[in-house]
Amino acid sequence: MSDTVTNPSGLPLFYQKPQPLASGIHGALRIKDGDYGFAADTACIPLMLSEFAFAARDYPVLFAAQTMAPVALMGLQNQNLFVSDGAWDEDAYIPAYARRYPFSTLRLEEDKGFAMVLDVASPRVTDSADEGIALFEGDEPSAYTKQVLAFCEQFHADALMTEAFSEALKAQDLLIERRADIVLPDGEKLGVNGFLIIDPERFSALDESIITEWHRKGWLGIVHFHLASLERFQNLVKRQSRRSNSPDSQDKAA
Repeated sequence: MSDTVTNPSGLPLFYQKPQPLASGIHGALRIKDGDYGFAADTACIPLMLSEFAFAARDYPVLFAAQTMAPVALMGLQNQNLFVSDGAWDEDAYIPAYARRYPFSTLRLEEDKGFAMVLDVASPRVTDSADEGIALFEGDEPSAYTKQVLAFCEQFHADALMTEAFSEALKAQDLLIERRADIVLPDGEKLGVNGFLIIDPERFSALDESIITEWHRKGWLGIVHFHLASLERFQNLVKRQSRRSNSPDSQDKAA
């Protein structure tokens, strides 16, 4: 699994016990309905290139300092300001990384494609025959599993394109560190660091041949979506202020 944000355990974000999906091992497992409570304590989530236009409407789109991979910033502290009581804000875009969970992909050696992965520790996974949707029908994947597989295949392809874009940014030395020091209306001070942004001056100075190449690849628009998304920090400040002043937060503080 090649995801770019990890748990303290070193596993990809959200995943606790990922296993390659196999009928001989997981034939009796089923998937129940669930919510997004697993993402409530996460301030950033990996983002694919194809999602920039959607995510930029709601979140600052940044790049992780260590990997230079894109992420959507959803909170100013260790919490997702768009998830409350397990529900994601219905007006906000939900990244494919979160929609994909508890499934994922595992790259096979020598670039031989990928295997589908399931986090068997997810509360959505059950072996009860009375709950959820079957993953297998005999030895064959169920219709539901085939749909998830198609989604994971597209995600895998998007991930490869996203890596190529990040590598191009690195090759052109366009990413710079940027710290955001934020003061909430109640005077509380917060600092957001560990992220990179594209330097507009370096971007505008790119060689014409690079500009032409990126135009053909559709990357110029991607850069502009990223730069425009930085205005969404004010959205996070407003959400953080409302969250801090909510009765539940005040009760916890007391």
